[in-house]
Amino acid sequence: MPAFEDSELGATLQPVKSKDLSRVKSTENQGALGTSPVGLAIPVQTDTGAIEVPATRSSIADASPYMHQLSLSPSQKDRRGSRNSFGASLPIPRSKRQSRLSSVAYASGERPARPGMPSIQPTREILASQVQDLSGGKVRAAKDMAFVFDIDGVLVHGDRLIPEGKRALEILNGDNELGIKIPHIFLTNGSGKPEQARIEQLSKILHQPISIEQFIQSHTPMRALAEYYNTVLVVGGEGYRCREVAEHYGFKDIVVPNDIVAWDPTIAPYRVFTDRERSESRPRDFSQTNIEAIMVFSDSRDYATDMQIIMDLLQSENGRLHTRAKDPVSQRIPIYFSQGDLLCPTEHPYPRMSQGAFRIGLEAMYKALTGEDLERVVYGKPELATYKYADEVIASWMEIIHNEEKLPSHIYMVGDNPASDIVGGNMYGWNTCLVRTGVFQGGDNDENNPANFGVFKNVLEAVKTAIKKEIGEDFNFEWKDERVNPLLQGNQGSAVAVE
Repeated sequence: MPAFEDSELGATLQPVKSKDLSRVKSTENQGALGTSPVGLAIPVQTDTGAIEVPATRSSIADASPYMHQLSLSPSQKDRRGSRNSFGASLPIPRSKRQSRLSSVAYASGERPARPGMPSIQPTREILASQVQDLSGGKVRAAKDMAFVFDIDGVLVHGDRLIPEGKRALEILNGDNELGIKIPHIFLTNGSGKPEQARIEQLSKILHQPISIEQFIQSHTPMRALAEYYNTVLVVGGEGYRCREVAEHYGFKDIVVPNDIVAWDPTIAPYRVFTDRERSESRPRDFSQTNIEAIMVFSDSRDYATDMQIIMDLLQSENGRLHTRAKDPVSQRIPIYFSQGDLLCPTEHPYPRMSQGAFRIGLEAMYKALTGEDLERVVYGKPELATYKYADEVIASWMEIIHNEEKLPSHIYMVGDNPASDIVGGNMYGWNTCLVRTGVFQGGDNDENNPANFGVFKNVLEAVKTAIKKEIGEDFNFEWKDERVNPLLQGNQGSAVAVE
């Protein structure tokens, strides 16, 4: 083997004595890392006989040549509001979802019903209607505003309630002086479950009713893609839940990575495939199957397997595994990601890596192998398509709760992530509220994507401030039966207190 002289390495090798490490400051703890003016410090030891060899590699990171041109976080300051290429098309559903009684999840069972009789109308709703008839100005203001809530980091942390979130929703659901429902929807980059399952879970955590008609996950607008593709690979989520989501959206032929591993275990050589996973998979000859598109619906639970299969498909001939295209760039099948967040708040003290990290890894691998940037489409916040879809959902929800299909003039986005919630809301013309209960833990406001309505300690503070601005500083955030119910007033006065 070739030999190298010390001079060729640019260093003179000699045993390291304790005096040679004088530039490395020791700490109180034995073996702790010190600080060094050059390079990384090494643990302070004495008379070890170790040899210190300077690094000879370039100071430029190996990954930098492979970074995708669109991988930088969205920034309003830098006029970078999208992770997609200019001219990329993001289809969204053409028609509104139809309201269904069964689509509402209640915190504690269903509303009472009488067989063969109309549903029971609560006394509060009758009294609230009378109050609203006499408070026209405030009612009009309440109907001309709406809230759009991110979920994780704003209302919940994983399965754990943020207490102020429950109270904020109580106010918007009618626990206020008018007894009126103030329009609000949920717009999350969360994913991986059918919408109905997710709202049932959220309703139990928040102790508030939530309808599927006011709920948008990152992959909800991707239901429109079912009209464009027949056979698709769906990636991410727990078990086979994302297959269930895709089936609900109307996709006809759905493949998941486990189906492919069950067909050919060598495609993922380090994967331990259980008998149960094999029994639940749907293998076929994927060398004879044209997979037309890749849909990353949720966070990958197995980076190694999912990345390997995706890379094989991106370089394949017409989406057939066990093939290699002569020109993998021009023959590449499309790939869609449901969202682009790099970090996501969870029960852990610090935010965890999300789907954006998976996407960046794929982009770097693809560029390393082909020399080209991976053309892909990213849904979710802050993409324009997601906000346009949110407009449709808000107008539809207005029709359901107030029988008025219109878009309120004043929309407030409440979020914890400046690079998705806030930059998207700002660029779409919404009022944006940044809360400190999730990703953002900074100073007065975010430097690159400042919230235009302000930064708040929590969601309840943001909601109250916005309502006071639109309806009035004197607005009462509590419904009081005794104020309007003559049976509780102790006199024969009017059933409604006229102000």
